[in-house]
Amino acid sequence: MRAFYSGQFVLPLPPGHRFPMSRYALLRDRLLEYLPAVQMDQAPRATDGELALAHTPQWIAAVSDGSVSPQAMREIGFPWSEAMVERSRRSTGATIAACRAAFAGGVAANMAGGTHHAYADKGGGFCVFNDAAVAARLMQAEHGRTGRQLRVAVIDLDVHQGNGTASIFRSDPSVFTLSLHGQKNFPFRKEASDLDVELPDGCGDADYLTALEHALEELDRRFSPGLVIYLAGADPFERDRLGRLKLTFDGLEARDRRVFDWAWQRRIPLAFAMAGGYASDIAETVQVQLGTFKVAFDYWRRWQNAAR
Repeated sequence: MRAFYSGQFVLPLPPGHRFPMSRYALLRDRLLEYLPAVQMDQAPRATDGELALAHTPQWIAAVSDGSVSPQAMREIGFPWSEAMVERSRRSTGATIAACRAAFAGGVAANMAGGTHHAYADKGGGFCVFNDAAVAARLMQAEHGRTGRQLRVAVIDLDVHQGNGTASIFRSDPSVFTLSLHGQKNFPFRKEASDLDVELPDGCGDADYLTALEHALEELDRRFSPGLVIYLAGADPFERDRLGRLKLTFDGLEARDRRVFDWAWQRRIPLAFAMAGGYASDIAETVQVQLGTFKVAFDYWRRWQNAAR
């Protein structure tokens, strides 16, 4: 199974910044230790042309040359730097590469990504470019050259609503956006996804999994994708600082298994990204993410066995 990383491009954040940049290197170390069969490759750099499939030229240029307004950078939550630009391009490129690898092998990963708060013309919530939106549009363009239309489902299980993704695909019937998120959590002004499932504070494993099951049934009734992009946020975890839900390690593993199984049963290639995770103990966030990779690897092996 292939996974693409951009962790060597580290943002120069001030001391005490709440974004847990170190979790990406920790995840890579844990994968090397517990899943050495995962092939880890450096993420390619998304080009201006690729980014322009989901973002305005003005936004791409402003991010690239540093002319983003201070207010816009405050909404993102990072200080501007060349390292921020490079990492944002690489994180987007990782989801592009994971989608291509998923078509070849059934399942593939971006070891970062899930930057779903980025709109076409602005960023927000630690998100500069929207990797899922860019990748979905690029995969559609590549398939379109062969005369085939590709329909994409974005299954967003980060605890925060994918407002940027919903906005970008608002009038696009070829992409289905599903977001299962905390009702009272950020962003406080939400966009309309194709299917939004809002959960109360304190929602635990049983209620969450029931809501997910119903959401996947609704997706199945309304849409037939040829690719799934899965945002496997670790922030519904019960000890996440920003999550406000109460999922356990077992509950999050069951969540992941349900999504991967839904795609496997329909033989739909699936690319996944890590999205959010802000536990006070970063090792717990990484444990959730490692669990996602273990489930993903199981389903990747099923794809390989079926191809023999």
